[in-house]
Amino acid sequence: MDRRKFIKKSGTVSAALLGTSTILAGVGYGFSDDKNINIAVIGTGDRGKGLMPLLNSIENVTLYACCDSIPFRLEEGLKRAGENVKGYADYKELLKDKAIDAVIVSTTFNMHDEIAMAAVKANKHVYCEKTLAKGYDGINHLLNSVKSSNKIFQSGHQYHCSKLYEHIVALIKKGKVGKIAAFECQWNRHGDWRRKVDHPDMERIINWRMYKEYSGGLTAELCSHQIDFVNWVLEANPEKVMGTGGVDYWKDGRETYDNVHLIYSYPNGVNAKFSCLTSNANEGYQIKIMGDKGTILLDYDKATFYPEGKTKAVQQDVDGVSGATAKAKYGYGEAINIEHEEPTKQAMIDFRDNILNNTMPKSNVITGAKAAICVQMGLDAMYNETIVHWNPKFNNLG
Repeated sequence: MDRRKFIKKSGTVSAALLGTSTILAGVGYGFSDDKNINIAVIGTGDRGKGLMPLLNSIENVTLYACCDSIPFRLEEGLKRAGENVKGYADYKELLKDKAIDAVIVSTTFNMHDEIAMAAVKANKHVYCEKTLAKGYDGINHLLNSVKSSNKIFQSGHQYHCSKLYEHIVALIKKGKVGKIAAFECQWNRHGDWRRKVDHPDMERIINWRMYKEYSGGLTAELCSHQIDFVNWVLEANPEKVMGTGGVDYWKDGRETYDNVHLIYSYPNGVNAKFSCLTSNANEGYQIKIMGDKGTILLDYDKATFYPEGKTKAVQQDVDGVSGATAKAKYGYGEAINIEHEEPTKQAMIDFRDNILNNTMPKSNVITGAKAAICVQMGLDAMYNETIVHWNPKFNNLG
């Protein structure tokens, strides 16, 4: 019996005997071809369509099918996907196709858990876009479903797969910035985030990010990447969250906030700030990791280290009240150079490799669940105008 057939026959029994940690590590098997993975994209909106060229550029991956319940979106997806790609209007029918080895879930946020659980049950490997699931029950149900499976499950926080970000995390853990004092994270844009709607009946499903029924707004769609990064660096969960926001600029009937400002308090006095604006794009996306030896300023694809003691001081007049005499200003920065792929493409490559090599994803169901819990805490803090504390029942996710 060859190795692949042996794994296929014995993998489930082995996983059951070795326990949850082995299940999470994955026993990826069951490919339609020896080294080829047939992947289907469920949800062909902007994100789903954006992944298709990347999938078509990766060796040992075949974009086999795509699915969307909105007819024009499915048509757009099929055009983007290329020739000989199958189309489905119902994800349940797609999951019946035994030629499909893996699926990417890039639907509205509120559908992530339902579709991902169905895919796992259908014996498919899953890449589930961020944020993992909506609400504590959705997170918990999906987590339990994946734990009882032997399939590869990767969460769609693509920066967790970035070689640059991985290098930065390693530098921080080796003491590059010293004792961490704080994180300051932002993702500012200038735009209403709206999509064109040809018929009023389609407003909520096309502009789903605007409505609480479907969406976690800016916190889930943008802040979640940076929240996942902070969790990764600190290897800790936040103890409490406070925040504010509102619909203060785009007075267009939306429910989710057009600006958010959150503070997550982690152990050892480390606070992480997250903010998103949609009316000012100054400095766009950035993560600032501040320690007593220096600061790392991290962008999408580049990073700079500013050591303490090598900043320029800008003299100011003493005002007799604050006693201020000087203001520190970044004056010396060391570029952190490392060869790396674009993060989303790297995430797709990692998904392929995790399936072929039977390895646990760096961005997995556990890291995804922790980030999703943090997102829900932030939403609860803002919407309910309260301080939300970490629930100890989530301490042992895996």
